[in-house]
Amino acid sequence: MGSSVAFIDTKPFWEFDYGPTHPLKMWRLKLTQELQKCYGLLELVEVVEPRTASDEEVLVFHEPDYLDALAHADGGVWMPVFSRYGIGTGDCPLMEGVYTASMLAAGASAQAAELVAQGKVQTAFNMAGGLHHAMPSYASGFCYINDPVVAIHKLLQRFDKVAYIDIDAHHGDGVQVAFYRDQRVLTISLHENGRYLFPGTGFESEMGEGDGLGFCVNVPFLPYAGDDVYLRALDEIVFPALETFKPQAIVTQLGADALHDDPITHWNLTTHSYLRAVQGFKAMNLPWVALGGGGYNIANVCRAWTLALATMLGVELPDEIPNEWRPLARQYGVFLERLRDEKPTESPPAAKADIERVIKWLKQNHPLLASGK
Repeated sequence: MGSSVAFIDTKPFWEFDYGPTHPLKMWRLKLTQELQKCYGLLELVEVVEPRTASDEEVLVFHEPDYLDALAHADGGVWMPVFSRYGIGTGDCPLMEGVYTASMLAAGASAQAAELVAQGKVQTAFNMAGGLHHAMPSYASGFCYINDPVVAIHKLLQRFDKVAYIDIDAHHGDGVQVAFYRDQRVLTISLHENGRYLFPGTGFESEMGEGDGLGFCVNVPFLPYAGDDVYLRALDEIVFPALETFKPQAIVTQLGADALHDDPITHWNLTTHSYLRAVQGFKAMNLPWVALGGGGYNIANVCRAWTLALATMLGVELPDEIPNEWRPLARQYGVFLERLRDEKPTESPPAAKADIERVIKWLKQNHPLLASGK
């Protein structure tokens, strides 16, 4: 391959539809990929057609009966058994093609992991991935197949130590469940406190069990957290934990719903802190599987994942939005004035005090952070 970055083409996902009232709009992938194209980024990557996951790849985490039920749901016709598996709820609706799209997203993430594990590229980006809530035997939180878990298992075939870092506003609960007793995988999740946001988990006291004790790090934030507290957590917890663990490869979930004005979360981050995180991952200079995730303010998704791809490529983009992208965006009611936010945000006093409490607690009690395990 000619580029150090592989980009999994999202076109096969553009027509998949969660329904008119569902907050997850798959056409966000179309708008984002077209913006990346207008900036000239797709000329600098290896664009790869996604493949479908095999049953074997998915069954490393999911139960066979659940996978069978999901396959039967692909036609979009209701069966009573689906309720046992979380299929057909408001969050995880029954829709035509649900199995096909979910297995394709999982296969794309497996493919990304294969590319970096084989040394064909340094970084592979699957924007259609990052479906971190899916559980072994049920769908959850808009997610049916847990593609980050599939990707991590692929990397473990080549590497002894893998780190997973999740910057989505929602706790990466499904990935945590997969590796909670596994010392080969360090899971780190920065998210809105579970007292205020789905899935209601991810408290700092959740640190792993058995052989996995000390290899799970959770950093919860109060609502309306801004860039200042987020940067504190990156500098004091996230990157020190990664430095101590010394992974041989990383998987990142780059959900954009932590940015300000997302309709279903309560954070106030800007592209300043989001980019700091992504730049930190880039600076690790490791085999890197980057995945998408949440993001329900479509303009923010377009900005975040375009900036992320540019960072992977080491390209500095102008803030001016390409004029050729604007007509397409208007068709979807999306308006974007500039690529980056102008000023970083400051948190309310309660959020500042709480993150200091979390940092202090982790440094005193977390095995990886307190003793350099």
